[in-house]
Amino acid sequence: MPNAKSLCRTRPHDQFMHRPGFTLVELLVVIAIIGVMVGLLLPAVQAAREAARRMSCSNNMKQLGLAAHNYHAAYNQLPVQGAGSTISEAQNANQSRCWSTNVRAANMRLNIMVGMLPFMEQQALWEQISNPMVNTFSATPPVFPAMGPTPDRAEYDPWVTEIAALRCPSDPGVGAPALSRTNYIACMGDSWWDSHFGPRDVRCHVTNQTNAINSRASMRGVFVTREKTGFRDILDGTANTIMLGENMTDLGNQDIRSTGHSRPNEFSALRDNPRLDRDTPGRIDPLNPRRWADTSGFTFNTLGIGMRWADHYLTHFFTILPPNSEGSIPLNAANRYVFTTSSHHQGGAHVVFADGSVKFITDSIEAGNGRTPIVWSGGVAPTSTPGAPSPFGLWGALGTRGNKEVLSGDF
Repeated sequence: MPNAKSLCRTRPHDQFMHRPGFTLVELLVVIAIIGVMVGLLLPAVQAAREAARRMSCSNNMKQLGLAAHNYHAAYNQLPVQGAGSTISEAQNANQSRCWSTNVRAANMRLNIMVGMLPFMEQQALWEQISNPMVNTFSATPPVFPAMGPTPDRAEYDPWVTEIAALRCPSDPGVGAPALSRTNYIACMGDSWWDSHFGPRDVRCHVTNQTNAINSRASMRGVFVTREKTGFRDILDGTANTIMLGENMTDLGNQDIRSTGHSRPNEFSALRDNPRLDRDTPGRIDPLNPRRWADTSGFTFNTLGIGMRWADHYLTHFFTILPPNSEGSIPLNAANRYVFTTSSHHQGGAHVVFADGSVKFITDSIEAGNGRTPIVWSGGVAPTSTPGAPSPFGLWGALGTRGNKEVLSGDF
């Protein structure tokens, strides 16, 4: 039997001195297991982040729909796509046309977002725009008029102000050549013919009879360029008519969804075949169908859609080709863009209906035959004459405000 003295010599930590530790192999196995788990979890984390960004984008668009409704409640009309001050003939008596590069009014180029600013918690920015502002950048003109100059003037501070409520968190685009970007634009319907000026004269902005006839036939969306519209004009029902949509901005990667090419005088060809660019060999990269081919047959327009937040030339889309399809520029000019809605979200893009609801429209929505001529004043029966049902299926019908097309089921 051990005595007390021998028990006292036993130290408490002796029992741990010969316990084996981890071997190098065991440690490597544990590290490998952790690496595999991280690899499995990372896509889930990225998907969760995109889901959060998509929800934030949807909330932004919901607020814009609410702002449009509040604007309508205040003024009994929707904001105008193509608004702002004009240059009168009296100011340009020595000009052959009512236009001058020296007098810099907004020239009816402001979009719906400018008028909606007070209703989307941007009252301070609205106060800057709606009042004259001293030009501290250059001496010409010494003072910018109320409603500002044309929205391509970088020396006018409001036009280069980044508005968080107009940006989708999934779009990483930033900086030049844009002034300040927007990811939310107006729906102009299922036909683009004469949509760049609407019923007005090209320069004087007075009503032009020919333009009025052409735009009345083709401008079938919620917004009509430089004309007042309201909920009373949406005969198809506000729950069935798209008012706003989402768009990508150009990242300089020749993406067919966010930028287009400039090629002279393809008005008629694109009018009669909206898929002209896809059907013409050499325009879209066959190895990467989301990218324009690198050819010398055309030049890329580096401005792209959504690259100036206040400019109506760059902030509208048409329900002709389905979401995330290619955009086109049928003339070498900055005011003729034929784009659909697009986004960095997987599989589609958000739209705002005229009742204020936000829905996600997939790329696979039924969109008829994209090679059918658009509706215009000289269109051929039965598909492209004025008043004809949209030739672009459900997608086209959702873009028209008063075409009396019955929608069945959900989309």
